[in-house]
Amino acid sequence: MSSPSGAAAHDSHDSHAHEHPSYVAHHFDTAQQQFDAAKLGMWVFIATEILMFGGLFVAYGLMKAKEPEVFIAGHHYLNKVMGAANTIVLLFSSLTAALAVRSSQLGKRNETSAWLVITIFCACIFLVVKYFEYSHKIEEGLLPGRYFGHPFFDMSAAPGFHEALPSRANMFFGLYFLMTGLHGLHVVIGMAILGWVLMRNMRGDFSPEYFTAVEIGALYWHLVDLVWIYLFPLLYLIG
Repeated sequence: MSSPSGAAAHDSHDSHAHEHPSYVAHHFDTAQQQFDAAKLGMWVFIATEILMFGGLFVAYGLMKAKEPEVFIAGHHYLNKVMGAANTIVLLFSSLTAALAVRSSQLGKRNETSAWLVITIFCACIFLVVKYFEYSHKIEEGLLPGRYFGHPFFDMSAAPGFHEALPSRANMFFGLYFLMTGLHGLHVVIGMAILGWVLMRNMRGDFSPEYFTAVEIGALYWHLVDLVWIYLFPLLYLIG
């Protein structure tokens, strides 16, 4: 026979389990506690990402300070129209990501899906524009390192760029490909995250009581947008 105190503890445990929503992990007491922990974790991750890109920004500043004429000459060979178009696309995608969060908070599942699809579509546009931009650089031999000046990586071919470019302009294009390529990788990762959130939303996982993944995914996408806001003027506009 169980003791009254044991029965009371058992009933309390059953009551706690009954009140524990399925979307709250077992090691959290409430949905709010889980949300706060997830959001704090994402902000810490964002801080580490900013530190990583910050190192590249410092390298850019030091190299430009040492040889400013190289960077001034190199930035004229970047397509400012394409860069500006991608900036507008990413700014708009940040808006749609924020609207997806708001729709999820209101329990509007179809609207949330629509905003997420538009955000992912904007990411695709960004990558397509970047593909054409990279293709032009490769064709002209505007490449980093020992490939600089040789179209299609053909080291025996004559340089295919304008003679006005300094020979050490490969430093500028090395940083250009490193910084924009790393950012492009983050765009692809962001698309995968938002795609996963979209699938879960279509499955009906989210509600006004639980939309953590939507907000965390949008936070990551805002990071992608923020980094590009710095990259665009730094590489394309500042001479």
